[in-house]
Amino acid sequence: MQRRLGATDAALIVMGGILGSGIFLNPAIVAGYLHNEILCTLLWIAGGAIALLGAGVFAELAARRPYNGGFYAYLRDALHPSVAFVYGWTLLLLAQSGGMAAGTLTFAIYVVPALGLHISTGLLGAGVLALFTGVNLLGVRQGASLQHVFMGLNVAMIAALAAFAFLAPHPAAHAAAMPAVPVAMPGAIGLALVAVLFAYDGWHTSSFINAELRDPGKTLPRALYIGVVAVVVLYLVAQWAFVHGLGLEELAKSATPASDLAARVLGNGGVAIVAALVAVATMSTLAQQILVSPRVYHQMAEDGVFFPWLALVGTRTQVPYIAIAVQGATAIVIALWLNYNQILNYVEYVDFVFFALAAVALLRFRKQDGHAPVSFRMPMQPWSTILFGAISVGVVASVVAGDPKDAAIGLGIMLAGLPVYWMFRRLANQR
Repeated sequence: MQRRLGATDAALIVMGGILGSGIFLNPAIVAGYLHNEILCTLLWIAGGAIALLGAGVFAELAARRPYNGGFYAYLRDALHPSVAFVYGWTLLLLAQSGGMAAGTLTFAIYVVPALGLHISTGLLGAGVLALFTGVNLLGVRQGASLQHVFMGLNVAMIAALAAFAFLAPHPAAHAAAMPAVPVAMPGAIGLALVAVLFAYDGWHTSSFINAELRDPGKTLPRALYIGVVAVVVLYLVAQWAFVHGLGLEELAKSATPASDLAARVLGNGGVAIVAALVAVATMSTLAQQILVSPRVYHQMAEDGVFFPWLALVGTRTQVPYIAIAVQGATAIVIALWLNYNQILNYVEYVDFVFFALAAVALLRFRKQDGHAPVSFRMPMQPWSTILFGAISVGVVASVVAGDPKDAAIGLGIMLAGLPVYWMFRRLANQR
């Protein structure tokens, strides 16, 4: 693979990995759990702070180990190849494929009612996944350009939502209806936080394209901070727009909050147009995930612990075309099989298990490297890394407490990767 992507590409890929379907659906889910404007806003701020902590951890990991495979390589070198394999295994079966499926389901949830289509959301989502997989098979430059276009649409739609909130003629009197003091059950807060963190998730996936970044040890750390800060600002704007344009009670009941907010200003005539634009804007994360995640499976195959054909790279396109096709096919199966809320719990549970291990990996690398110079160091060490690891463990615990069945299934899929790893390891040794 060739290093064709620069600093601007990296920052936009970081933003594209985060900014997508979650912000157009999850504010309603959070409002439904908490029923309090103050607590909802605080949770979105807390989610942004956690994302910034995580960006700092991954920025220093990228500076210390600018290797192909990104997060997979960090776990492989700091902990054990089996841990890295389990991460790649769950990335394919749950985390990245699930995030891609969630993006297409959000697209379908907005488009189907707005355009009066007679098709299931899962089937429409599967079609979109097939289309985006095809574009990324053409080359990394084409895939990155597509992702940048959709990310720009996301920013434009959030700006439009803020304008609708200002122009809405009769905003709901939500202040009088809500309690003055935040009150919510701990379980509800935990599940609402999962929804917030799902919307913020994805910043770590930019590390997967280290092999195609120019000077990744310097480029990626800067891109992570710039991208995450920009998205936090945009998300707080969107949260304000939904609450002040719809009111918290109406927001909590809404299946398509962006369309409902637009209806207050444009009337029913403009809702279909806005719904279509929001649906297209949600494709930013999908485009980014299809672009970056197959690079992990490619590196696993290069390491000899996965199917060798996943390491194949097209002679003309210079992309791992079989890995891209397998990723797309897996996401299609998930889109046809699971609903949005199930995907949300699975993805966050898996991601934060490995985020906790990322904090451990960074602490180990610091110990190994000693006082060797590095292009980026996370502020307030080691406490900031320890705090991120502790928060990650807390998020995992909240998912287990709130939905033990889904958590058990997620854990089972992760652990199933261990015998698969040893099988591939044994085959590699025989070869």
